[in-house]
Amino acid sequence: MSTDFEKLLPTLERIATALERMAPPARTENDLSVADAFVWQAETGFLQPVRNVNRIDIELLQGIGQQKEILYNNTKRFADGLPANNALLWGARGTGKSSIVKAMHAKINAERPAALALVEIHREDIPSLPELLHILEKSGRRTILFCDDLSFDMQDESYKSLKAVLEGGIEGRPKNVIFYATSNRRHLMARDMIENERSTAINPSEAVEEKVSLSDRFGLWLGFHNISQDVYFEIIEGYAKEFGLDIPVEELHARAKEWTVTRGSRSGRVAWQFIQEIAGELGKTLD
Repeated sequence: MSTDFEKLLPTLERIATALERMAPPARTENDLSVADAFVWQAETGFLQPVRNVNRIDIELLQGIGQQKEILYNNTKRFADGLPANNALLWGARGTGKSSIVKAMHAKINAERPAALALVEIHREDIPSLPELLHILEKSGRRTILFCDDLSFDMQDESYKSLKAVLEGGIEGRPKNVIFYATSNRRHLMARDMIENERSTAINPSEAVEEKVSLSDRFGLWLGFHNISQDVYFEIIEGYAKEFGLDIPVEELHARAKEWTVTRGSRSGRVAWQFIQEIAGELGKTLD
């Protein structure tokens, strides 16, 4: 009998190893001290650490000087334990809304290491906000809770979860958490949705007010708009200098201008995509 078992043992070990690989990883306790940035995994209730955040140095973000100053002052006050506002960064695509949030987090932590955690929540996970806020409050670490590209459609009721936790709910926002969101819409809902609510509701003003008032929960509204050609060239030149791209300024401008024609727009994102093209041609890395 023992001989038969010994023959089966290697097979059983292989089966056990295969089952271990198939099983989901064991969940560990959320620990905000293991990293400075995290992504909220709503399905498992886990904060996934992010070791290398995809971001650009704040000094390379041109044409948004006023927005940088206002957001820096607000974020610095929050990091110092002083009153600060939730912020809604709204405006045209590719103008640096999400980049400035990530860069500002890096700047504050460069001044005072580990001062702030950055936690990203996906727009579709907004209904899980109460659970996430409970975890963040329990941790005690001062945290920027960040939602990129936040908006709501006509049938979406999840905005009520956000509205309650920003202000107005029994618990509200924990003192160690601040909420920053980006959106292409100033009121987080499309203009045609607002007009449709007004035209079909029994009490049009009240129907619209319920959804539009969500944006009022943000103490800071920072607008981001399309940039001029001069600012676009400044961004390009800044990138080229930072990454050591050896190309004459006149040629750089001419090719950058041509690039905007192919893309149909002029923005910080378009400038970065152009620089990646040039760097690739020159065999340079953007590290």
